[in-house]
Amino acid sequence: MTVTFNTPTTPRVNPQKKNILIRRLARSPWWLLAMIVLIIAFVLSIRTTHPYPVIWGAVRQGIWTTIWVSIVAYSLSLVLGLLIALLRRSSNPIVYQLSTFYVEAVRGIPTLVLVYWMALAFIPEVIRLGNELGATLQHLTISFVISDDHVYHLTFRSLGQSMAEFETREFGNTYRAIIALAISYSAFLSEVFRAGIDSVSIGQREAARSLGMTRWQVMRLIVLPQAIRVILPPLGNDFIALLKESSLVSVLGVQDITRRGQTYASSTFTFFQAYNIVALTYLVMTVTLSMAVKGMEMYLDRSERHQD
Repeated sequence: MTVTFNTPTTPRVNPQKKNILIRRLARSPWWLLAMIVLIIAFVLSIRTTHPYPVIWGAVRQGIWTTIWVSIVAYSLSLVLGLLIALLRRSSNPIVYQLSTFYVEAVRGIPTLVLVYWMALAFIPEVIRLGNELGATLQHLTISFVISDDHVYHLTFRSLGQSMAEFETREFGNTYRAIIALAISYSAFLSEVFRAGIDSVSIGQREAARSLGMTRWQVMRLIVLPQAIRVILPPLGNDFIALLKESSLVSVLGVQDITRRGQTYASSTFTFFQAYNIVALTYLVMTVTLSMAVKGMEMYLDRSERHQD
């Protein structure tokens, strides 16, 4: 007679599943959770703590100025950057060399120096030259002989007078700062556009040219739609960088977030509290935009996997 004992067996833990769980937990955005908790705790602690509510009332008036300057400057830099990227692909050596010189020169100048130079040196000089040109145009007359009995005289008196009387102070520092930021970031964005254009295989371009499409049609219908899809995340990151560097316009007196906080801190000597609010405001804006860019990257990756 044989006696058997049925001993209960416990399921063995699969170490591979455990490692996968650990890796997923390690890749989770704990930093984001910690940052959100820190921001919420700070906001709740300063709601009733003097002088934080007063400082926030002063700083929030500059949020719209910061956003407006960033959007306008970035829009201009997108257009100029795309134009420069296309010029750098020109077969004309002079066009290529000039556009490359522009990119390398602008990228070699710090943004703060470029803001000072554009606002205080270049733009005033352009306005001075415009005044001299306007003074000349006031006395310029071009005559056209229509018939033996009729002569038409074309004058530029009104235009010349307007140009001659235009003063430097009439061109606001906000617009000078926008132009400086647009020029600065156009050089960096041109490299982003160039990398996106180069990511499209040359075989697609040759196939489109063999079908009779012009170079502009190939670029507009074949290359750019695919390039934009590739460079959208880098463009989003550059916008975040420009949003942060828009604080440099405060050196020209533009009433953005930084300037508002600086003015309040200088008048009340509450530097610690004021710059806490300024830093927190920028942090919330940039983290929100970073999450939006991250979501866009995940959406593009998911759509690419579905297409494959």
